[in-house]
Parts: sequence; C-alpha cells; structure tokens
Amino acid sequence: MIEYTISEIQKLMEVGKLTAKALTKNYLKRISKIDKAGPKINSVIELNPDALQIADILDDERKNKKIHGPLHGIPVLIKDNISTSDKMMTTAGSLALDGYRTTQDAFIVHRLREAGAIILGKTNLSEWANFRSTRSTSGWSSRGGQTLNPYVLDRNPCGSSSGSAVAVAANLCVGAIGTETDGSIICPSHINSIVGIKPSIGLVSRTGIIPISHNQDTAGPMARTVEDAAIILSVIVGADPEDPSTIKDKKEIPSDYTEFLDIDGLHEARIGVARNFFGRNEYVDQVIEKAIKKMRELGATIIDPTDFTIINDLQDPEYEVLLYDFKHDINEFLKNNVPDDFPQTLNELIQYNNQNKSKIMPYFSQEIFKMAEEKGPLSSEEYKTALEKCRRLSREEGIDKLIQENQLDAIIAPSGGPAWIIDYINGDHSTGGSSSPSAVSGYPNITVPAGYVFGLPVGISFIGGLYQEPVLLKLAYAFEQATKIRQPPKFLKTLII
Repeated sequence: MIEYTISEIQKLMEVGKLTAKALTKNYLKRISKIDKAGPKINSVIELNPDALQIADILDDERKNKKIHGPLHGIPVLIKDNISTSDKMMTTAGSLALDGYRTTQDAFIVHRLREAGAIILGKTNLSEWANFRSTRSTSGWSSRGGQTLNPYVLDRNPCGSSSGSAVAVAANLCVGAIGTETDGSIICPSHINSIVGIKPSIGLVSRTGIIPISHNQDTAGPMARTVEDAAIILSVIVGADPEDPSTIKDKKEIPSDYTEFLDIDGLHEARIGVARNFFGRNEYVDQVIEKAIKKMRELGATIIDPTDFTIINDLQDPEYEVLLYDFKHDINEFLKNNVPDDFPQTLNELIQYNNQNKSKIMPYFSQEIFKMAEEKGPLSSEEYKTALEKCRRLSREEGIDKLIQENQLDAIIAPSGGPAWIIDYINGDHSTGGSSSPSAVSGYPNITVPAGYVFGLPVGISFIGGLYQEPVLLKLAYAFEQATKIRQPPKFLKTLII
C-alpha cells in the first residue's frame, strides 16, 4: 500500500480518484493482514465499528462541496488513553477499565472530528502510559498484549505511545495521536522512524485524556512526514476552558502550522548541540554527526557543545513531582469520569491488580503505583519544593539559559538509542534518551528520522523554547527534505549482522 501523505490524499479525493470509504477499507484490510495476522505487530487495540459509515458520510459531504477541514476523509488512530464518545472503550491498556465507554469526546478528538478526520480505532500502549512499574516492558498492556517493532519484530517499539508509532510506521493509518509525559511520543517515534511532535504545555488540551501529570502531560501528532505532523498539530491545538493550562489568547496559536515549513529553514539558523546526550552508543553518534554535517552544509551555524548541565539534577525532583501528580490526577479522573463499577481511586486500582495478578501482572508489578499512593496532597512542602526545582532547572537554568546565552533557534540531540530486544525478565533496557529537559519544562520537542544502525531507526530531536513550534517545524522540515532518510519497515524477524 502506498504511503500517501495527507496532501496527496486530498488531491486524489478532489479529482475523484479516491474516496474516504475506499481508503478506510484499504487501511482496515492492511490492519487485518499485518497487525492481526502475519507479522502480527499488534499495534491496534480496537477498531471503530462505525469507521466505514463515517467515511460514507464524509464522501457524500465532499460531493456536496461541504469540506470540514484539512483532515476531511483522513483515517487516523488514537492512543487508548484518549476518550471517544463512540462504541470504543478507553482503558489505558488496562483490564481494570475493560468495558469503560464514555459519551464525551476528549477535546482533541472533538477537534479531529470537526476537521473531518475518521477515527479508525485505538492503539495499544504501555499500560497506564508506562507509569505502573519500575521494570516494565514498553508496548505491553494487560488488555492489548505486546506491540512489536515493525523494523525488527523481536525489538521493543518503545512507549508509551507504542501502538501509535508502530501503526504509522507500518502504514496502518495516515497519522496517529500519542501522548507524552516524558519521552512517550519522542521515544517510540524515533525508534519507529517517524516524526513525532511533543507540543508545549498549554497548546493542546488534556481534557478527556487519562492522566499522569498535569504539569507534563500533552498529546501530540505522530506521522511519516513533518508536513503531515504539522497538519495534524494545526487541528488539535486550541484553547479549552476545561483545561486551565491551555492558552486563552487565540492570537498566540497559529491557525496553520504548515505555513512555517521552509525548505531553506536551516539557512542562517543557530543550532546548539547537547553533547551530554552523546557517548552512549558510537553508532548513534555517527548518525547524528552526519546530520550535523548536513545542517552545516545547509547554512546552519552549529554551536558545539551546548550542554544541559542540569540533566542529572533533574531526575529525582521530576520523579517526585510525577508521583504526587499521578496520585492526585488519576484519582480526580476516575472519580469524575468513570462509573463506580470500576476502580475509583489509585488504591482501588492497586487492589484490583492484586486480585487479578495473573492477568494484570504476569511480567512486572506495580511499584510506581504503590510509591504514588504513599504520597500526600499537592499542598505538601516536599511536592512544592520538587516542582519549583523542576521548573527552575529545566527552564531558566536549562533550555531558556542555553538559548539566550547562545542566541539559538534550537538545540539538537540524539532522540535516543536503537531499539532493544523485548525482555519480560529484565524489562526495558534502553540506551537513554534526551526527552527530559523539554518534558519537564513543558517546552516543545520534535523528532525526525536521522538514520539507521544496522537497520534500526535513529531519530534527531529539535528542542526549543515555549511555544516555539513554528521555529522547530521550520528546522525539522528543512532537515527532512534535505535528507529524506526514512525507509519503510521490512518486518524482519530478528537482527542478523
């Protein structure tokens, strides 16, 4: 199946060479063949039974010159921690919420529908967005099982937006929505050789999304090209009165992020290199060095090094904040959204997991759940101190300082290491990533395919200041268009060197 872009699909639909129904049928067939049969990558946790009917309606509206928006007739998949007011469940991958359906769309799902998108289905994820165990296996959930990496099937897809990344990489949809608290869009995007955008906090509403942390959670687009990701971003941003973090002044929100895509965007750009994220894997370093060389050739000024000296000091306070936030936020979500025949508190989730240990915890436990349950209220001094430290280190002593002192347009770093072998005994053992500064600060991060290490994808991250998505998109697009490095997956069974 051809890897069509959104623009290509819209042109075909405009001249009558393709319909939304035909496209949806093709994706459903491909999901049946690749996701559910062989090679059975298991990225889609549930299909929307009304997808073809919705496509029919959108085709009729197109015939009558009623075009909803830039995603009219475009099939997308969304992560299974994002609420939909249809026949599909919203479970965060956990059997504890198996059967939970809601009559309320998440704010971003409402935006997608308004723009004409077809919600094709829900994607698998690392259960509870990978915030249950200290030794979890990314891409596994008790409801959905294990999602596989389409490049090498015995390798991990990373998470927690595992299914969203894999589905996009394997061409099971045009684009997808993931969520991130720290690395959950960036890591699976880079490991599956796609584009992932982790937006600034305040740009995209979290209403209707099962939470970890109101300080760091955000949804974001995942696509095969920067342009497609920019189109989806343009649709999902917006002020939401139910999410106080979202921007209230609509003037600050561009109506179309594709306006910033510039093939010459790296010319005269000032790019800082975060060298403290190098040195973990020599092959990854070689890929990123080639990327830096290409940026120089395209006219960028490279400021090297530009280190995040605060990164080691950030780890402990971030974890502290997330534990407090999770207890508070998940309790609020369950109480306000989920019927009382499901667990209503984090403590009840812990009890449910214990009672259903063989199904919920066959490989790893719930240490993080237990640590979070022990935390007090958000008024605790311990929490306030950790939160202040996170904001100071990641913002004024972190990204803001590096950008201002060096007059940078962006900071670049390896998005992470190559995919590791799926390991239920030891859990994840990745070679680290560079997502934390942007995640903790609430600032944007875009990963773009940069190359391959023995066939395993490697991405490069463009990190910027608050609401600097337009700048990052310009730089990422210029790099993507100059390199066009991405290769579709070959579904290799294992890596033989």
